[in-house]
Amino acid sequence: MICIAASEVLDEDLDANEKIIVSDMEELETLEALRIFESETFCKISHEILCKCSDEENLHRRTMILFDLLGKYRWGEKVVLVLTSFAASYGEFRLLMQLNSCIPLAISVAMLKQLPTDVSPLKPQFNALSLLVDAMVDVTKCIIKFEKLPLSRVELDNETKAVAKSQIYIAVYWIIRGILKCSSQITDSTALKSDQCSDSTIIATWELVSLAYQLRSIYDHLRQQVEVCHHQTETKLYHKLLNIFKETQVDNQEVLSLLFALRDDFPLKQCSSQAKLGVSDLKSKVVILLISKPELLSIEESLFLVQQTHNHPHNKDVEASYAIVWVPIPVSSTWTNAEKENFEYLSNSLPWYSIRQPWLPNSAVVTFIKEAWYCKSEPVLVVLNSQGTVTNPNAIDMLFIWGARAYPFSASREKELWQEQNWTLHFLIDEIDPLLTKRVEEGRNICIYGSNSIDWIVEFTAKMEIIKRAGVQLEMVYVGKRNSTPHVKDILANVSYKNLSSALPSMKTHFFWLRLDSIRRSKLRLGKPENYTDNVLDEVSALLDIDNNDENWAVIGRGSNSIDIIRLEGPKMMECLDLFPSWGGNLAELGFFGALRHALAPPILPRPCGHDFTHPSKEQGEGVVVCGKCKHPMKKFVMYK
Repeated sequence: MICIAASEVLDEDLDANEKIIVSDMEELETLEALRIFESETFCKISHEILCKCSDEENLHRRTMILFDLLGKYRWGEKVVLVLTSFAASYGEFRLLMQLNSCIPLAISVAMLKQLPTDVSPLKPQFNALSLLVDAMVDVTKCIIKFEKLPLSRVELDNETKAVAKSQIYIAVYWIIRGILKCSSQITDSTALKSDQCSDSTIIATWELVSLAYQLRSIYDHLRQQVEVCHHQTETKLYHKLLNIFKETQVDNQEVLSLLFALRDDFPLKQCSSQAKLGVSDLKSKVVILLISKPELLSIEESLFLVQQTHNHPHNKDVEASYAIVWVPIPVSSTWTNAEKENFEYLSNSLPWYSIRQPWLPNSAVVTFIKEAWYCKSEPVLVVLNSQGTVTNPNAIDMLFIWGARAYPFSASREKELWQEQNWTLHFLIDEIDPLLTKRVEEGRNICIYGSNSIDWIVEFTAKMEIIKRAGVQLEMVYVGKRNSTPHVKDILANVSYKNLSSALPSMKTHFFWLRLDSIRRSKLRLGKPENYTDNVLDEVSALLDIDNNDENWAVIGRGSNSIDIIRLEGPKMMECLDLFPSWGGNLAELGFFGALRHALAPPILPRPCGHDFTHPSKEQGEGVVVCGKCKHPMKKFVMYK
């Protein structure tokens, strides 16, 4: 009964985000808090509650004795502890009143307690007792709601705070006094005889009802005042969050505390070990807030993010310098049971940090996160540097493209990476498949292709076999399609079964296309330069558009840094392969890529066309550049800004 009474009071709050069933962990924490409570003090409280009280003066004196015993506790804790002490006797009395007419055991216990044989005259008193207990519990919840306000972080107006506290002092006094009165009447009822029930019940009922109405009146005033305090706190906290992200901080502790540690000193957990953590564990680190619905990402996106941040070969150098914290936020203001189950399952499976009890963050914090970082239906990865400053409002594409190499994941780092990046075969496949990456790094010729037709794949691979038999070292890899339908999975199985070529496994195929989508989004977000052609954006967009139109395509490339990479598509590709007997004679002189480019190129104009082309950097301008229209070599000039 003690645990039930404590949980009824402690695990409920009028805040919409907290009207949920207490988890097993929270119940254990409540029990642990009760164990910490000194047994000697608890016995003294129980003794005072169970003592018979004969008059109002004695009732006041015993109330003050309990105040002395509870002097070191907060006001909400005082009430909860006294209610807990009272719960056993009240629960027993209530059960006996309800069951003593129908259950033999209850009848026997009632006889031992010397309750009247006919308890029907006590029912008005019992109803009044219930009315008073309900009023006391409601007032207690209101007090707890006030004490849960983040007053250490946000100051209330002095007058507002003073009015609320004075009402709380009065409320606590009358709750404790009411508990003593209830206990006294429960004790008195066991000594009543049937002929005494009538007069005593009327007086007792009137006293209990009077106390209940008095506490209900206190509750109405206190609730209004607490709502004023709550609204004022929410408003001030929201503006404080807005301002703190505009200021330069010494470290990230103040920012993280405002976001997550207003109600809990250990608001985080390490998902893999389930260890409780405070925001101090993230000090001096770059913190990436993964903000999403409780369902997180799709399975493919989640696994890809894990690969890019934890299984990535470049991650070991920087893994101690940053941390990902999952911040799940439901669409509505309350958590459903399904959302809680999703969170519990995923937060126990992922290698990141997460909010330990994501329903606890203040509603002002949730509102700020949604509005300031545009968190709607799609997940975002907000990057905070070691000072708590937002350096990237959404780094999800960066992580999908470069993984840990993008550290410290700032928007400026994203621009820097793109300035260094060329369109190469290595960049196209990244390190999604270690074996394929190794082959690229060894400088082998690789053909990556996609199609929705097994007949075309059979024809295409047969034509490529002719080229390979002519002495060209060429490895082929099927990468499926962006939308992996059952039909595409059947094609993948057929490619492997018939040994037509190598093929990426189904999950890595998802990774390949997710990464291409991220490349295009990132490029479009940064904007296409006006003074030169963005080869990466053009090539990726072409592949995604070709795939979207269910057309056949292939990309042939070589080496990690070589710009020898050619995209083939549609009927023109098959025409070119059919003409291999004609242009294959150029292999010895031009090499495979030179001969293929020559075969794909339009006829060379008789003289240079006069076009110019500006490269964005010196490195991209090295080597011979051929005009895309007339196919003549272009003269190189250096231009200074």
